Amino acid sequence: MRLAILSDVHGNAPALEAVLRELRAESPDLVVNLGDQVEGSANPARAADLQHELARAGALEVRGNNEEKFWPGGRRSPLARAYGDWLETQLDAATRARLASLPLTACTPDGRVFACHGTPESAWDSLLWVWQSDPAGGGFYRAREPRELGALVEPLGAEVVLCGHTHRPGATRVGDTLVVNAGAVSDQVDGDPRARWTLLECRRGHWTAGFRAVPYDIEAAVRWSQTHSPFWEGEAALLRSGTFDVRGDGG
Repeated sequence: MRLAILSDVHGNAPALEAVLRELRAESPDLVVNLGDQVEGSANPARAADLQHELARAGALEVRGNNEEKFWPGGRRSPLARAYGDWLETQLDAATRARLASLPLTACTPDGRVFACHGTPESAWDSLLWVWQSDPAGGGFYRAREPRELGALVEPLGAEVVLCGHTHRPGATRVGDTLVVNAGAVSDQVDGDPRARWTLLECRRGHWTAGFRAVPYDIEAAVRWSQTHSPFWEGEAALLRSGTFDVRGDGG
């Protein structure tokens, strides 16, 4: 069994297109999309259409925290509200409603793989790493305490638990369960601006996760944002640098 895992596209159509070219060459049995599909300014309508095509072809989807921003009252900060106003000019009501109605969690039909964006209980929290506030006003992600992680993972009874949200690819084991934090298609945090996706494979009952990094036309994404959105300067800095100011809320 081979599964292609996408997460955190954040409306970046050029990055997603590059990932999909590589992904389709691998001919996975199933695509899993872990959410945060459109909150970004590098052609979110195109990104939404491409992800909807995957869903129509059978992809498994869960909602990210940014899908919950399409709920009534879901946008709290001035920037989030400004993004919401702009996204309403880019995405039709049916698309926004579809994204808002995605489930918090999902499983493959055989129950072996469990998917969520953040944790099984919240799209806003993170599973492998948790946010540690700094008294000076910043903060950092630290590894979740192993017993806490076990308490979240073990009741699921899955062979693999998938999550996203932190834009940090990584994996660990809780007993016999492989826990995989998928890489983000857009908005990297490690200084490498390439798009990411994860190939999950099971051979002879053993699961492995291969983390992929895909070059794409970053300047095309920047140009689209500059031409069509008021957020292009922030988008350009983020996409070109592969880093952003983490605030612990997943954007």
